[in-house]
Amino acid sequence: MADVENDLIKTKISILGGGPAGYVAAIRAAQLGADVVLIEEKELGGVCLNVGCIPTKALLKTADTNMIIKKSKEFGIESYIENINWKTAVDRKNRIVKNLNAGLAQLIKASGVTVIKGRGKVVSDRKIVVQTTDETINVICEKMILTTGTIPLIPNIKGIDLDGVMTSNDALNIDSLPESIVIIGAGVIGLEFATMFGLMGVKVTVIELCDSILPGIDSEIAAELHKIIKRQGISIKLSAAVTNIEKAEGGLAVTYTSSESTNTQNCEKVLVAVGRKFNLAAIQGLPLQVDNGAIVVKDNMETNIEGIFAAGDITGGKLLAHLAFMEGKIAAENAMGINSKINQNAIPACIYTHPEVASVGITEEEAAAAGLSVKVGRFNFRNNGRTLTLGGREGFIKVIADQDNTIIGAHILGANASEMISELTLAITLKATANDLANMIHPHPTLNEAIWEACGDVLGKSIHKV
Repeated sequence: MADVENDLIKTKISILGGGPAGYVAAIRAAQLGADVVLIEEKELGGVCLNVGCIPTKALLKTADTNMIIKKSKEFGIESYIENINWKTAVDRKNRIVKNLNAGLAQLIKASGVTVIKGRGKVVSDRKIVVQTTDETINVICEKMILTTGTIPLIPNIKGIDLDGVMTSNDALNIDSLPESIVIIGAGVIGLEFATMFGLMGVKVTVIELCDSILPGIDSEIAAELHKIIKRQGISIKLSAAVTNIEKAEGGLAVTYTSSESTNTQNCEKVLVAVGRKFNLAAIQGLPLQVDNGAIVVKDNMETNIEGIFAAGDITGGKLLAHLAFMEGKIAAENAMGINSKINQNAIPACIYTHPEVASVGITEEEAAAAGLSVKVGRFNFRNNGRTLTLGGREGFIKVIADQDNTIIGAHILGANASEMISELTLAITLKATANDLANMIHPHPTLNEAIWEACGDVLGKSIHKV
């Protein structure tokens, strides 16, 4: 345990931020024998547990259940929806978050980590001042790990502060569903909320500045998902910039411009989902190297200041909770003298639209930009028996291999894509070839058989491809 003297705490490692990177770093450092102090102003678990990954998936399950009931006649069950009580869904979400919070607090306590709940401010490379509700505590440490994450980005749009304009944090706690909503941004956050509201019957309009949804995602996947979302009744305006939000009868009016015209969309609510910005407010006292607002780190997660590490969203790159977990672990290990680093080629990403999107490794566009000659295998889920039994048929799997057939990328659009991507992540991690997966026996009937077929297609020997 940390050495405590009145308002002074001396410790081996202090960690600022109790999100995915911070609490994993704390537990791992404690496992390695360090005295650890973890400083968090709000709830443990950070954005992911409290206002991100977990709560959105809980509410998406409600939306998915609504859709299943509407389609139940197709499965031989005639049913109808008598009422939708969104507050009940939000209450369920809150219970899940509360349970996970309690479990996490117990886990951290059992690890021997000292938690200080308060606002921390770094004043030197070895000192953090923490303001709690009752006192000011000075934390002196040998090593420091910064994991302060991100906060919602609010664009400079006239009327952005009007009542009815929400961030993703706000949207998770509304008591009732709006009749209509405009979502600004067609990235991961925007499309997950568009799916949630759209499946619940809300009229959804998504306005995106770029010329495609999900910028940075494999273009074929993004284009196909765009078609599916449109069929679900969600309207998407691309290459469009929101210029003004103002009050209107029944709610708000959103004005946006494109290359062709200026238009106005009326709605009850507006959700701002243009991304997140790095939360550096508490660490302004350090001469850290920063690039595009993110802290620059080496492979071992150490900053330009010896003994100070950073992990999670604050280091930029892909803003993913599971990557933050691993970065926190790597930072703690290196702070404790263990040389470890992340395999940057095998970082999966998942998007919980309907159907889901999951990817790992390089895209076909990135391969072309790098001058790589690749082989591409595809398999459509409409030719997969398990998909049809589940009531779906949309989407496909795309596997990218180099000329030696080593798998270097994979992209999935389909049901349970988030569960399937781990097989392909393992393949990239182990430098497996398309031959390895094409010759591996996959159980039947399963969705994962589509991976077997796509890898077979890389080799020109897919069995069930039409």
